[in-house]
Amino acid sequence: MLRRLYDWTMAKAAHRHAEWWLAAFSFIEASFFPVPPHPLLGLMCLAEPKKAIRFSVIATLASVAGGMLGYAIGYFAYEAFGEAMLRALGLAESFPQAACYLREFGAEIIIVKGATPIPFKLLTITAGFIGMNLLVFIGASIISRSISFMIVGILFRMFGAPIKAVIDKHLGKVTAAFAILVVAGFLAIALLGGGADQTSEKCQAPTAATRA
Repeated sequence: MLRRLYDWTMAKAAHRHAEWWLAAFSFIEASFFPVPPHPLLGLMCLAEPKKAIRFSVIATLASVAGGMLGYAIGYFAYEAFGEAMLRALGLAESFPQAACYLREFGAEIIIVKGATPIPFKLLTITAGFIGMNLLVFIGASIISRSISFMIVGILFRMFGAPIKAVIDKHLGKVTAAFAILVVAGFLAIALLGGGADQTSEKCQAPTAATRA
């Protein structure tokens, strides 16, 4: 399943409407799609390095817009289908911890997400669920997504071919490593700001999240 989704994503990089596919992938990944747009962005940057910044901006803006959809799902429709969606994505167990960290750190956790592999859709839906200030959420999302996509654009411009070869050959291992780093990402976030130790202990304990 994962390989088929990955191959399907790669095929879109050669499409004449690749920029629209990039925007679509970035939008839906921020709210419910399991495959990140970074491989597509990387191949597009590799094919046309001079447009790397353009591609990164497209991905950023579309992802922020998709994040707003995720926010709306968490705010208006979590009980209706948001919870089932997180369960289908394998993120339901992380939801209470994400809600706790967002309440404790607010925008910081979203910004830091740009340097960690925590699924953005988990944070967008959770932010809506807890009623995070919308303007703060949008501002933090712009910074986070800019960091995430610009790093990919620059890396693939400089080292595109070797990176793609590793992903193609070891997709399963790369995905497993990514999942392990999600846990590491939460631990890294716990080191932010004062009272980090107390916050970490507090946020490891909850088994359910409640609205503000």
